[in-house]
Amino acid sequence: MAARKQPKKLDQEGLWEYALGLLGQRPYSVADLRKKLAGRAEAAADVPPVITKLKEYGLVNDQKFSESFASSRLQNQGFGKFRVIRELRVKRVAPKIAEEAVSKVFAGTEEKDLIEQFLARKYRGKDLKEFLSEEKNLASAYRRLRTAGFTSAGSFSVLKRYARELEEWKEQEE
Repeated sequence: MAARKQPKKLDQEGLWEYALGLLGQRPYSVADLRKKLAGRAEAAADVPPVITKLKEYGLVNDQKFSESFASSRLQNQGFGKFRVIRELRVKRVAPKIAEEAVSKVFAGTEEKDLIEQFLARKYRGKDLKEFLSEEKNLASAYRRLRTAGFTSAGSFSVLKRYARELEEWKEQEE
């Protein structure tokens, strides 16, 4: 098996061009971009000046990145706050910045409405009352809601309308 060709190491000017190319494809958090640049840098000392220059030009900004990311997750996937915060942390955004951005984006949205929309989308074509009357389907829906970033209280509140067994679960959770 042939050895994989290593990418060419770049000087500071090369890193600048590489960063612009990356940012032209999609937005990056500062930490993710720093990691990408460090992997291609001839010298580790070349990375901080490039990051600083990108910040000065307004090309990388974790606050804007986080707000845009959270807005996308809310509008396109309908995820809950906790899922979006978790994903931002994976992208190495500072917890405080992630939480502020998510709070700003989710301001004015009701979690119960998001849960209803999420269930309608995920179980499209099914009669939810009948489908969730089975304990295994109810458990599956609950896990899906929790994985999607919704709170236990919000999930229980919405699912309560669909099943009697939910009260027994809630007692077991507490």
